[in-house]
Amino acid sequence: MTVVNDAVRGSSSIEVRSLTKRFGPVTAVDDLSFTVEPGRITGFLGPNGAGKTTTLRILLDLAMPTSGSCAIGGRRYRDITDPARHVGAVLEATNFHPSRRARAHLQMMAIAGGLDVSRVDTVLELVGLTADARRKVGGYSLGMRQRLQLAGALLGDPSVLILDEPSNGLDPQGIAWLRDLLRHLASQGRTILVSSHLLAEMAQTVDDVVIVSKGKLRAQGPLSILTAQAQSSMRVRTPEVDRLSAIARGAGYSPRPLGGDSLLVDGATPEALGPLIASNGVVVYELVQVSQDLESLFLELTTSMTVPGPPPPAEMARR
Repeated sequence: MTVVNDAVRGSSSIEVRSLTKRFGPVTAVDDLSFTVEPGRITGFLGPNGAGKTTTLRILLDLAMPTSGSCAIGGRRYRDITDPARHVGAVLEATNFHPSRRARAHLQMMAIAGGLDVSRVDTVLELVGLTADARRKVGGYSLGMRQRLQLAGALLGDPSVLILDEPSNGLDPQGIAWLRDLLRHLASQGRTILVSSHLLAEMAQTVDDVVIVSKGKLRAQGPLSILTAQAQSSMRVRTPEVDRLSAIARGAGYSPRPLGGDSLLVDGATPEALGPLIASNGVVVYELVQVSQDLESLFLELTTSMTVPGPPPPAEMARR
């Protein structure tokens, strides 16, 4: 693959500032601000209806904001000269003529974008569709259409990739392939913003996360730092679940029964909960500190409206 021009790469950050989008009485994006840096994969995460797709459409000038702004390399998408050479996007795998063959589809895209048609074979190989290039797209599976959409986004060898649910329809092998591809592209200094609902996969793929809910930013930053700062929890196995739950609640913790003889005590540490259990003579079979992962962080932020650790810059967002 051609290496991205250094001048383009160095100015390819994505910036969303105070972005708001209303559809009549509905606020889809609410004063959202975040930054996506080159050379990193940023996961754009949130529940359905959180404002993610609306934000991406505004970023690509497919929708107008009510207020605020979006920029790629300091410019609006519409002001970028030869945008296909600088920005590649996958929003949905449905813009194909079913009777057109995959190679012909990409050739038409290259001609329309003023791109080198020889890139078609390169991107077909990159996404693993060389053997199926002469098949009609109407016979493609959803996962194959996703690969073809990604091939189209890569035609101009762009420095920025904006991907909305790119793993939709991919089998486990395809998801692993996509993960490796995105890491390779990021290692070349490209800026990659990817939305997804597959939290377990995102945890293995992204460097940074932007988490949104109800149109507002809940957290932004390196995944490793956000999970490290998140609230600690203790899992306890005890024959006295109800009694320990009352004791923990009285001490200011948030206990949650897990079923059977197990209890999760949010906000507790071994040093704090252990003495509390001992002083009350509670019988305990097991006491384990639970590490925070992306899924639990996501659920905590999108249900409790609480941001862990030091608050991120006074900039917040939604899908």
